[in-house]
Amino acid sequence: MTRVWCGEASPSAQPAPALRLTSAIVRGGRARAFSLRPGDRMTVRNLEGGQPAWVRIVGEAGALRGLPQGGTVPAGASDAAFETSPATEELLRQAGPAVQLFDGEAAAGAGITLEAAGELVCVVGVPGGIMAPDRQDTPTDLLVEVLPAVERSGELPPPLAPDVVLELRIAAASASAYEVKAGQYIQIIDVDGRQCSDFLAFDAAELRAGREYDIDPTTTRTLMGSSFSGPGLHSKYFDTRMRPLVEVVQDTVGRHDTFLLACTAKYYEDMGYPGHSNCTENFNRTLAPFGVTARKGWPAINFFYNTFVDAHDRISMDEPWSRPGDYVLLRALTDLVCASSSCTDDIDPANGWSPTDIHVRVYDAACQFPNGSAHRMTPDAEPRMSRQTGFHSRTSALTRKFEDYRGFWLASCYSGSGPIEEYWACRERAVVTDLSALRKFEITGPDAEDLLQLAVPRNVKKLAVGQVVYTPLCYDHGGMIDDGTIFRLGTHNFRWICGDEFSGVWLRELAAKHGMKVFVRNSSDQLHNLSVQGPRSRAILKRLLVTPPHQPTLNELKWFRFTIGRIADRPVLVSRTGYTGELGYEIFCHPNDGETVWDALMEAGVPDGLTPMGLLALDMVRIEAGLVFAGYDFSDETDPFEAGIGFTVPNDKPDPYVGAAAIERRRQSPHRRLVGLEVAGNEPIGHGDCIHVGRAQVGVVTSAVRSPILGKTIALARLDVSVAEPGTPVEIGKLDGHQKRIPAMVVAFPHFDPRKTRVRADPPVDEAPERIAASGQAGSVVADDPRGSVNRSR
Repeated sequence: MTRVWCGEASPSAQPAPALRLTSAIVRGGRARAFSLRPGDRMTVRNLEGGQPAWVRIVGEAGALRGLPQGGTVPAGASDAAFETSPATEELLRQAGPAVQLFDGEAAAGAGITLEAAGELVCVVGVPGGIMAPDRQDTPTDLLVEVLPAVERSGELPPPLAPDVVLELRIAAASASAYEVKAGQYIQIIDVDGRQCSDFLAFDAAELRAGREYDIDPTTTRTLMGSSFSGPGLHSKYFDTRMRPLVEVVQDTVGRHDTFLLACTAKYYEDMGYPGHSNCTENFNRTLAPFGVTARKGWPAINFFYNTFVDAHDRISMDEPWSRPGDYVLLRALTDLVCASSSCTDDIDPANGWSPTDIHVRVYDAACQFPNGSAHRMTPDAEPRMSRQTGFHSRTSALTRKFEDYRGFWLASCYSGSGPIEEYWACRERAVVTDLSALRKFEITGPDAEDLLQLAVPRNVKKLAVGQVVYTPLCYDHGGMIDDGTIFRLGTHNFRWICGDEFSGVWLRELAAKHGMKVFVRNSSDQLHNLSVQGPRSRAILKRLLVTPPHQPTLNELKWFRFTIGRIADRPVLVSRTGYTGELGYEIFCHPNDGETVWDALMEAGVPDGLTPMGLLALDMVRIEAGLVFAGYDFSDETDPFEAGIGFTVPNDKPDPYVGAAAIERRRQSPHRRLVGLEVAGNEPIGHGDCIHVGRAQVGVVTSAVRSPILGKTIALARLDVSVAEPGTPVEIGKLDGHQKRIPAMVVAFPHFDPRKTRVRADPPVDEAPERIAASGQAGSVVADDPRGSVNRSR
């Protein structure tokens, strides 16, 4: 429920809903400042519930109406347990006392709306500290929405750094040229959203010599292998000499165009608008002083322009994806003459039918900006840039080959080995993989078990404390939202670990729908994890892991169980789980402890040849082991049976669960089944390749790999049940599916170790004794936790 301050004004004086709503996230454990003008309304929402929050005001007393009465936070308490920027710290020194907005019992979605009576700055604080791996007191995010009393379009987001060397406003339907030195950063900002901006860049030294070398989209697409460059390894834009001129550092949109011309006079003439202003002529005028020859059409990077090639090979377009304040940040790789436009198009959706301003900021070369793309959990969420894991300082010293995986930079492979060597290390020795991009959710409260029992087909009531279970999460129609693992930490304490951040939103909505008293809080930033897999993984971890007397030792830890202890005197949770089909474990720790845990692990692994492994090799071993991957082997259109994980849907679950009726109907009348394929020959096979029997298409390849240990190409595929029996011959289609066919045979899967004897391997009887902490030592959770986590299950 949202408590709203209505003020004394009449309803007609309230802010109009049509005005632009500005929203921002205050991260758990941090504070953020907001500027308000008279009549502005600010709504603060406790998105996940259970998160205390306060506000402090820089302004006259009483300037913020609707504050809770008697909610003043004691002096000093409001400054504890959160991070701030230097600018916010200065504001806090000027601010009045803190007023509590929410306590620790606030329901998920609870909100409070306040109204500014004068000019003021609010600092919203969301206190919270470090969460230990066996605790569930994670700080969570708050949403702040500001509805202005007076239209505030045209406002800019604050600079990314203080060292700004150029501020350039490009008015709607115009263009400007500017010079940039090598190493400087160029931020192109879509001020009000849905406005395209064409960008040109010339080698300044060559231009002074009378030679024009500018960005060439065709060369760039060829060299980078994508329709437009983005942050990461494939980030550059090249000229026709194949020399890079700029690289993309940050991108909050991720959808642009680099294969069409900036709009031309001919386009508008052909549409019946002769004389219409256009970007090409605007560029010609602004570049003329630099000696650039005029053109009829300028090949440009069309930032924010939403064009695409449809299924019929037609180039189509729609309104841009960009929102107010979205931007692309570039770095100049040589001295440049640049030109940016605010596109003139107002006759189609290209600029949302109404051109608006573009703003260019240039930052000094001394600035340091991390690479990243923006990720949104839901379409209306605030963007969050790609972030580094707690192990990044160590992994980045071993490779430059990172990919942006679900908002985190994870290694594809390592420079010292490569995916094939990493693969064999996993099968023969041991590997360590950074999988911190997995999303973690703390599910607590008296109805926690009831929520999960309703949400998943597994019988959660059978789950013991210390046990883990793998399960899908399904919609009412039986299609899968995600798959993941449930950890039971206590009677009313669970942890859901999955791939999709939306899972938390869906669980929270399900709890609200059924009136359950339960919190679902995101702890992904509090728990990062390493996967240690391979035949020698147990031997390596035994040298490191110290467990308290009441927790299982590593030898005692059974498959799909977890224990709590310490590595290098850092608290960790270790589960016997993995994604490789090998004996293996996952180590969960706070990101602040990541470097220490990594160093201890790598040192202990030297005698056994422990090797870092990236995502490429991980994909190879998981396909061999028959482990499914979201977006490839399942989606919201596939049920657990079609995803090959029908074993997660028991026949005898005593309680109803979401999607039960649809899943049972699909069980009785299956249409498709996930199967294994053995493929003849050495032709490359990939996700999405069609599968035929005669002329008819009967299925599709979901995942495929050339298996080093089996010496053949294998695949997972979803087939019509009529051709899904082992031994059935099929053909994989290439080109149009008919001109080239590759023979394959339906087989059972997993292809490798189908009885999972390796992952279930028991410890040798002659292994050395394990390290158990005595009571009172740092490794004993009994001594660390006076509340008695040992008694949680009672």
